[in-house]
Amino acid sequence: MVASEVQDEFEIPAFELTEKDRQNLARKDEDFQPHTWENLKQIIAKIPHQATNDLESLRRWPSDLKQYLQWTKLTKQKYTTITNFICTERLRWTPLPPSHPSEGPTFPVENSTPFAHPSDYKILLNDWPYGLTSEITHLVVWLKTRLAVDSTVGDLTPEGRGQIERFVKETFRDRIERDGGRGGEQVMWFRNWTGLQSVRGIDHIHVLVRGVGEGVLDEWTGGRRVLP
Repeated sequence: MVASEVQDEFEIPAFELTEKDRQNLARKDEDFQPHTWENLKQIIAKIPHQATNDLESLRRWPSDLKQYLQWTKLTKQKYTTITNFICTERLRWTPLPPSHPSEGPTFPVENSTPFAHPSDYKILLNDWPYGLTSEITHLVVWLKTRLAVDSTVGDLTPEGRGQIERFVKETFRDRIERDGGRGGEQVMWFRNWTGLQSVRGIDHIHVLVRGVGEGVLDEWTGGRRVLP
């Protein structure tokens, strides 16, 4: 398969396929180089300092990307949107009635400040993680509240970034350090610019952790597993 044939095979992609996605779909897994920790640091560190979002460089294993696109097609047939599936099956959150059809889902909250109340967010393992080396785990923190973003490109404002930094330190880095680890060297986070999000409307951030045991992961996720 060549890259130009990919769009025809996957008629309902989970997101707008970039040229890198098309090239990746044309590869075999044995030709794919997974992201290492150092590679991820380089990609994520660039984001606040450039005009374009280098998160487009993050890729899934070719076989996972193909399965993801097929899963998305089937899931949309059953749930209409991926957002509906996430709300119903993964988060078990019931949205409020929308005030306008174009708006994303909103939810009743205990506190309108992001991360202020544990009932207003949920930590899950990413069902469809990027292609990472084996010691890295990909988590997603889903929020009922909205993070403050720039209306032009959809990147975080300084206020939104600060809220995330505090939450990540208190929830992930400090927990790792209590076990003698180095939280600052074992945790990274990022948020896709709005235009890159495959699940629109429910705010979420990605957290990458390195060398963390199953017990601690279960503490964060409540023991919730990925899709079967």
